[in-house]
Amino acid sequence: MGSLAFLQDRAWRKSVLADAFGTGFLSFLAFAAITGFVCWLVKGTDVFLSALDGDLVLFFKLLPRIGVALSVAALIWCLLPRDQISKLVGADSGLTGLVIATLAGAITPGGPSSAYALLAVLASTGANRGALVAYITAWATLGMQRILVWDVPFMGEEFAILRVLASLPLPVLAGLIAMQLPLTVTFREAGPEAGK
Repeated sequence: MGSLAFLQDRAWRKSVLADAFGTGFLSFLAFAAITGFVCWLVKGTDVFLSALDGDLVLFFKLLPRIGVALSVAALIWCLLPRDQISKLVGADSGLTGLVIATLAGAITPGGPSSAYALLAVLASTGANRGALVAYITAWATLGMQRILVWDVPFMGEEFAILRVLASLPLPVLAGLIAMQLPLTVTFREAGPEAGK
């Protein structure tokens, strides 16, 4: 069993369940149940069932994507040389680290499930908070897939260039602001490596 021995640890399984189905999950579940009930009261059974069907279709479409994104992030976490990543975007990386994180965020494909999984990987390698903020800001504002799939086809090349040029300094600026804020940010690792 070797490396999978942690699966037999009852305390580990209990902590995973508590993390996965804790207060946040139960809050969203309660909110979904309340809004579903209100939908049923106001719009009737047909609309409620139609909305529930749409939700289930969306859930089963997203589930494989999230699984693949998290698997890729786990593989990247295992394969990346953490010491090299830490040098690039670590505490002493300064403005260069913010620019590297911005470039990485801009070329990260996919939705939030891949971007935030990779953000967690960066956090675990020792990236400073400015680089983390720059990465996710660049993903949200400068993502290449958004430019190619949405900006250019719907708004044209000139608008895409204008938007990118106007948004270009935002990730670095957000990272600089994040580095100056007097907040302490701590990240926790999940999984079998957390106790090591």
